[in-house]
Amino acid sequence: MTDIIIKPVANRGDLNQFIQLPWLIYRDDPQWCPPLRIERRMHLSPKQNPAFEHLDWQAWLAYKNDQPVGRISAQIDRSRSDHHQDAVGYFGMLESIDDEAVFSALMQTAENWLRTQGMDAIHGPFNLTINEECGLLVDGFDTPPAVMMGHAQPYYSNHLDALGFDKAVDLLAYWVNLNFAHPRPMQRLLQRYASRVVVRPINSKKFNQELDLIRDIFNDAWSQNWGFVPFTHEEFREVGKGLKLLLTDDLVQIAEVDGEPAAFIVGLPNLNEAIKDLNGRLFPLGLLKLLWRLKVKSPKTSRVPLMGVRQQYQHGPLGAALAYGVIGALQPNLLNHGAEGCELSWILEDNQGMRNIIESIGGHVYKTYRIYEKAL
Repeated sequence: MTDIIIKPVANRGDLNQFIQLPWLIYRDDPQWCPPLRIERRMHLSPKQNPAFEHLDWQAWLAYKNDQPVGRISAQIDRSRSDHHQDAVGYFGMLESIDDEAVFSALMQTAENWLRTQGMDAIHGPFNLTINEECGLLVDGFDTPPAVMMGHAQPYYSNHLDALGFDKAVDLLAYWVNLNFAHPRPMQRLLQRYASRVVVRPINSKKFNQELDLIRDIFNDAWSQNWGFVPFTHEEFREVGKGLKLLLTDDLVQIAEVDGEPAAFIVGLPNLNEAIKDLNGRLFPLGLLKLLWRLKVKSPKTSRVPLMGVRQQYQHGPLGAALAYGVIGALQPNLLNHGAEGCELSWILEDNQGMRNIIESIGGHVYKTYRIYEKAL
C-alpha cells in the first residue's frame, strides 16, 4: 500500500501547487471552469483578502508517490465565533483524486488541527468563509458552475458520508429563463404598493455610500439565516471593487419604502462563461479576450449573487412586493446586456418564501450544494 503524505502549505511553491491541483482533478471534466490563477492567489493572500483579518487558517497538500493528489484547508472564523458564541471550525478548498485513503488523511488532518485550536465541531466546505464560495456540489454535475460558485466530482460526497459527516443544510441554485412573464400575483402586489415602493439603480457617483447601504441591508436581511456571519466593512469594500469591474449601474437595483432603502439585488454577467477556455491565464492574450467577451460579445448567462429584503418586511406582502420589484427591475437590464438565463444562488432550502417567489417566475432548482457537519 502506497503511503499518503500530508504536508502543510508553507511557501510560495507549495501555494502554487495548491492552486494548480484542480487541473489534475478536473482535466477530463468538460463542465469544469478553470479559475483565474491570479484571482486564486489574491483570494488566498492575507494581504489582499480582508477575510484573513478575522481568520486563523492552515492549508495542506496530500502526496502519493511524491505527486500532489489532494488538498484541504482548515480555518477558524473569529467573526463566526463572536457572532454565534460557539466553537465551530471550518474546512474548505477540498479537492482530491478518488481515493478513500487520501480523503481520510485530508479530513483527519483538518479535524486534528481544529481540535488543537479548541474547536468542538467542523462545518464545510467554506472557501474560506460563508460569505465566499461555500457548499459541496451534490447535484447538478451536468452543467458548468456560475461565477463564484463551486464545482465538484460526484465521488466527493460519498467519501464525506463514509467519514461520518452529516448534512447540515442544503443551498440551492435556481435557473430562470429571463424571458419570464410577470405572474399576476407579482403584478397585483406591485400595483398595491406602487405609491410606497420605488426601485432605482445604484448611483455610481456615490458608490461607497451605496455600498455601505447595500451591506447594511444584506446584514439585516440575512441575519436570521443558518450560519450567518455579517460582512465586515473591509470585506464588502473588496466585494465592491469586483462589482465595479463587472457592473453597470443598471445591474444593481435598490428598492425604497416611503423613501427608506429596504431591499436590493445585484446581477452579474457570468464571468465563468467568458473565461472557460482561458485555462486560468490572463496573459498574454487572455485579458483581451476577456474584455471583448464582457464588453462587446456579452455572456448569455448571468447570476444573482446578492439579494436581500430587510427583516421587518420579510414575512408580509410588502416583503414579497419588494422582492418582485427588484427582480422585475433587473430582468430587462440583464436582457439588454445580452443574457438569456440567470442563476439565483444560493437559496437556503428552508427559505420557502423566496423559493415560492422564484418558482412563480419559472425558476427551477438545477444545482444543490451541501454544507456538512461533524462533531470533533
